Amino acid sequence: MEYAAIEDHGIIGDLHSVALVTEQGAIDWYCCPRFDSPSVFGGILDQEKGGSFRIGPQDRDVRAKQLYLPDTNVLITRFLSSTGVGELVDFMPVGSVEEDRHRIVRTVQCVRGHMHFQLDCSPRFNYGRTEHAIQVDEHGVVFETDDLTLALDSPVALTIDGGDVHAFFTLEAGQRVTFVLERVPADGHSARPFPPEVCEHLFSETVKFWRDWLHQCTYRGRWRETVRRSALVLKLLCYRPTGAIVASPTMSLPETIGGSRNWDYRYTWIRDSSFTLFAFLKLGFKEEASQFMAFLKERALEQHSSNARPLQIMYGIDGRHELEEFELDHLSGYRNSQPVRVGNGAAGQLQLDIYGELINSIYLYNKSGAPIDYELWTVLVELLDWLSENWDSKDEGIWEVRGGPQHFTYSRVMSWIAFDRALRIAEARGFPCPRIRWRETRDAIYEQVMQRGYSKKRQAFVQVLDGDVLDASTLMMVMGHFIAPNDPMMLSTIAAIRDELVTDSLVYRYNPELAADDGLGGEEGTFSICTFWWVEALARSGNIDEARLAFEKMQTYANHLGLYSEEIGASGEALGNFPQAFTHLSLISAALFLDRAIDNVG
Repeated sequence: MEYAAIEDHGIIGDLHSVALVTEQGAIDWYCCPRFDSPSVFGGILDQEKGGSFRIGPQDRDVRAKQLYLPDTNVLITRFLSSTGVGELVDFMPVGSVEEDRHRIVRTVQCVRGHMHFQLDCSPRFNYGRTEHAIQVDEHGVVFETDDLTLALDSPVALTIDGGDVHAFFTLEAGQRVTFVLERVPADGHSARPFPPEVCEHLFSETVKFWRDWLHQCTYRGRWRETVRRSALVLKLLCYRPTGAIVASPTMSLPETIGGSRNWDYRYTWIRDSSFTLFAFLKLGFKEEASQFMAFLKERALEQHSSNARPLQIMYGIDGRHELEEFELDHLSGYRNSQPVRVGNGAAGQLQLDIYGELINSIYLYNKSGAPIDYELWTVLVELLDWLSENWDSKDEGIWEVRGGPQHFTYSRVMSWIAFDRALRIAEARGFPCPRIRWRETRDAIYEQVMQRGYSKKRQAFVQVLDGDVLDASTLMMVMGHFIAPNDPMMLSTIAAIRDELVTDSLVYRYNPELAADDGLGGEEGTFSICTFWWVEALARSGNIDEARLAFEKMQTYANHLGLYSEEIGASGEALGNFPQAFTHLSLISAALFLDRAIDNVG
């Protein structure tokens, strides 16, 4: 079997984990019970050893289409054949249900004619490293390991094949059956029955949950469906118990097919989550912003009064600090893209930009969410005390290079934002702080960026101080209000980026052939977040027609459900982990500003 393309997936979730579902009805990525748990179905990383759970027509040569039940994360996969039309409805119950059970509910039905279906459930626990026992009972089967047990309730007869189960059944128009895969508590050893009325209740509760949540969205602009789908994606990436937000629910999907830039994104980056907090606030979702603020506060308080670096760049979704990186040599990787990595060694990097992104999000939260308390303010003062002594250090930067630290321009800009926004908070709330020292530090950073971050040779702001390599992250200077969008230095930067990093409105983060060794090797696609930064920078600088065309073109690179991965390849394919929060939140930001810009012109 061929691998399903990254973009040929839909996503469902329960605010603890997610499952990816192909257009052929196969779940080939699912970690239970949490985002960062070992995979149960990991076929997207190795079709032979990863495991999958497929329900679909016996005849594989049928047309398939996917859509979401409107305003929800309930996924519908439709199969169209010469004998009839079938539907598979997938969701993970969320709402007033037992969260510790972590169910996947899969209802298959025939809506026209008749269709022969097949079920193949092949779990591979612990990334395919742990064998499981299988027990048959009157309601289905139980897959059991020492660490995790799953039960499959089946209304049709199942056949056992080693550690896998299969079923073959035919449905006529109007007939339906529902299969429920459920996590079994430690003291349970059997599958539970799920009669039709229970399944219908789970469905109704889940639909109500998503629609009630989305009803809070305040966006009424031109791209309503696109923005609302992005909001639903971001909500799926929230871990309900702690308020943490994962960068992406997948790991080791390659930035280049066959390449080695394969990373585990199932953690909470301060940077990504701070931007996501901004997106939630702008769309009216204050509860999510409040929950993540509580998560951030806990992380900051953990190292209060510590002489060590005050914040890591990322944490586990439970707040843990250790994210040891290792490789799964037994897995071939997506389309033979190795290594397959678990954990993330970048957690120990110094990335100074996170302080600007964090404090900017707190500034916005204090302004549009709820007033921050004095305890949090004292922690921010401590963070800035540390930053005032370290902002001029080398770091690994926003792109997490592994070729050694450098003096990144973007890190300086975000450090400037940290002091600027903190001063604004202090002024608005009357909080005590060393105002004179903060202003002096802020101004020193500004002067350094303007004098050493701008290359007269390139007529552009550049990746590192005193360098001449372009970097799309400099577009954020406009969005962060570091420089006016119509300033000649910024306009010439935009022009330089257009000439070197933009291709058909898609934007590369930098040119690896010109940049210093990033320690990664290989090629990569265009970065989707950079494309949306490009759209917003164009709009802010007055190039509204170009910005709107770029935004519309970018939408053609979304998958059939409106989902984006991290990157886009040369032929328009999705690359990198999928879906990615960074991309969807930058889409929201670009849409919000582009709407205002178009309205102002009109």
